[in-house]
Formats: sequence, structure tokens, C-alpha cells
Amino acid sequence: MKLYSALFILSLIWGMSFLFIKVLLDVFDPWQIVFIRCVLGIITIIPLFLISKQKVNWRELPYKSLIIVGLLNAGLPWGLIAWSETFLDSGYTAILNATTPIWTAMMGVLFFSVKMHWKQWSGVMVGFIGIIFLMDADAPGLTQEQLFLGIVFMLIATCCYGFSSQYAKKHLQETTVWITASTTLMTGSVLSGIIMSFTGGWHLPGNVLEGNVILSLIGLGVFGSGLAYLLYYFMISAGSAEFATLVTYLVPVSAVVWGSVLLNEKIPPIAYFGLFLIFFGVYLTGRKKRNTTIKIKQNRTA
Repeated sequence: MKLYSALFILSLIWGMSFLFIKVLLDVFDPWQIVFIRCVLGIITIIPLFLISKQKVNWRELPYKSLIIVGLLNAGLPWGLIAWSETFLDSGYTAILNATTPIWTAMMGVLFFSVKMHWKQWSGVMVGFIGIIFLMDADAPGLTQEQLFLGIVFMLIATCCYGFSSQYAKKHLQETTVWITASTTLMTGSVLSGIIMSFTGGWHLPGNVLEGNVILSLIGLGVFGSGLAYLLYYFMISAGSAEFATLVTYLVPVSAVVWGSVLLNEKIPPIAYFGLFLIFFGVYLTGRKKRNTTIKIKQNRTA
């Protein structure tokens, strides 16, 4: 019951994250949002890490791998997601975010010698067809160029997620989730801070203390970047990685609901059909992995 409660809560938090980004874009530029959410996430995680009193051999940490994962799992994709939301509604970006498992499988094949069954390849193709439907949608208030740019930014972000997850699986197996989460956020804050130095992002706007801005910052940084990590890794440790990735199915739904209720966003009907195809593609893409996991467990109990 705890696992399913964590899954439901995490889907609500990450669904709201797209909404928070949309609100904050009226005040900050994309890289300011990345920097602030990373810093607030660090402030949330580090005290909990210190309370846990875990021993860490700082000299033996794989710093190169941690930095790579930080750049590709937070810094770069979070900036791209924020940029995409300058064009797309929050629900639309959340739908595209659901392609992450498909890109994860593709990155495994291309760079990490992962083999895919024909059903998985079918899932990739179905997922791409879903993306095509999204790109052909008549999104309210958007030109085709804006729609295209927003989709491209989101797909590059999900590619980063896919590569970083495969890379972390290969190179960070022995690193605790506390260290991985903390260094990911630290790397993201450094990258966004450097970019802000060239874009004038260190200058904060005057309306930063407005109530909706403060709530969105807390929601995105403390909950969406800090506590969400802990929930996600709790599901991995207490359940499995396969169970934790189920959140991918729920986040777009909650994001569309939140966006519709709170921002009056309207998603074109064809986008829902694209969402269905993406979900079905994700199901086919991950099917072999789940079956393999079941077989391994059966062999261990035999």
C-alpha cells in the first residue's frame, strides 16, 4: 500500500511540476528556473542526508560519472523542458515527457549494447507514430513552427533522460541514491549558473515575492526536485525500477488535469490519441524487460 501511495503522490507532484514551470516562466527565464529548483532541491535533500548519518568514502566516488549524469538528468533537460513550455502548454509537454522509456530503450541499443525484441521495436515505432500525431495537432494559439520547436526541445530532453538512466545503471551501481541525487542537483545548479552568467540571469525580477511565484518555487524545488527524488528512489528500493517507472503513465494524466483545472489549458483531441499511442508504445517497449525480471525471480525461487 505504501508503494502505491508513493506512486500516486509522485505522479501528482511531477504532474504539478509542469504547471509550476508554466507559472514561473512569467517571471523567470528558463535557466533561472533550473538554477532555483536545483538549489531548493539541494536544500531539501542534504539535511535529510545528514540526518541519515550514512558513511561516504569521498575519495572513491566516481565524480566523472556523477557529473555526466547530473548534466543529462537535470541541468540540460530541465532547461530544455522550460524552453519547450514557452511554446507548449504544461499538459502537452507532460505528454511528450511520457516518451522517456522509449528513448531509454533506444539509447540502450545504440550506446550500451542492450538487445531489443521485435515487440520492443514495435513499441518504439508505435511511440513515434504517437509523436507524429502530436506534431500534426492544431494546438490553440500556436504556429506550426512554435509547435515544432516545443516538441523538439522536449524530445531532446527525454533523450537526455534516456541516456543518463542507462549510463547511471552502468556506472553508478555502487553509488548511494543520496549521493547521486545530491550531485545531480549540484551539477544542474552549476550548469544553469554558468549559463545565467552569460544571459544576465542573475538579475531577479521585482515580482519574485508574489504569492503564486513563491508557491510555485516551493512546489517545483522542494517537492518536484527534492522530495520527489526521495519518493522515486524509495519505490526503486522498496519495490523495483519497473514499478517506479509506472509513474510515467500517470504524470501526463495528472498534468493535463492540473493544467485544465488551474490554467484553463485545452489539449486538442488528436493529442489524446497521440498520448494513447505513446502509452501503448511504452508498454510494448518495456514488456520484455518485465518478463525477463519475472523469469529471473522464478529461477531464484526454484
